[in-house]
Amino acid sequence: MQKIRGRQFTPYLYLLPVIALFAILLLYPMVEIIHYSLLDKAITSKNPAFAGLENYKYVLTDDTFWTALFNSLIFTIVSVVAHICLGMAFALIINSENINVTIRNIFRALFILPWTLTVTIVAILWRLILNSSGVLNQLLFENSPIDWFGSSSTALAAVIFVNIWCGYPFYMVSFLAGMQGISRDLYEAATIDGAGAFRQFTAITLPQLKPVILSLFTLDFIWTMQQMSLVWMTTGGGPIHASEVMGTYTYKLAFENMRFSRASASAVIILVICMILCFFYLKLQSQRED
Repeated sequence: MQKIRGRQFTPYLYLLPVIALFAILLLYPMVEIIHYSLLDKAITSKNPAFAGLENYKYVLTDDTFWTALFNSLIFTIVSVVAHICLGMAFALIINSENINVTIRNIFRALFILPWTLTVTIVAILWRLILNSSGVLNQLLFENSPIDWFGSSSTALAAVIFVNIWCGYPFYMVSFLAGMQGISRDLYEAATIDGAGAFRQFTAITLPQLKPVILSLFTLDFIWTMQQMSLVWMTTGGGPIHASEVMGTYTYKLAFENMRFSRASASAVIILVICMILCFFYLKLQSQRED
């Protein structure tokens, strides 16, 4: 009986290092952030007082927060839709048998190139291209140059464009892997029945890729909603909060205004939004398994 009990606990002993690492690197910081959000002058004061929900009240009544939330939603929705559409289009090109194999391999290398660059390199590259004396202005707007990242009317659109450019290859590769897993017999049968390329795409490719599309859509929404580094290194959230997103808003509260309690409250709000999205993602995954 004792040996049986010992065997029952053995698997959990193997899991202990992973559980400990998870608790130290993820669970503990989350609990601390929630704790800080309920205090007044956390970190900056030796004896911070309990503030209850005051920090949440401040954040939720701050106009800049709602601007950042709105910008984050625009940034996320446009980026996700573009990632899905571009990824699908380029995957169809690479997967097409009507294109020469050599040309397909060249396209594959070119299309995946943006994914090989780090965020820092992407930000520097596009700042050089899109500034008032950059390549784009020299070619197209020489008489009336536009500072794409420095203008309040174009900053958010410019950041969205750069995020789309550097992010679509992942979705292209994912869709390509899904397409190559679809049986060719389905396409051959459709061709015999007289279905054209568009009909085959809508009746075979899209239904077969539906689980991949839903998973990628949900994951991309979560990832893009948390995007901060690209925005920070291109526009810094400016000018005049024109490209402010939730990540830059929280960062400024913490490290520019030194309001760590308020920044913690903002971070918890982002966490709640992402947890809601994670719930839908897990629900989708469970439906796939059923």
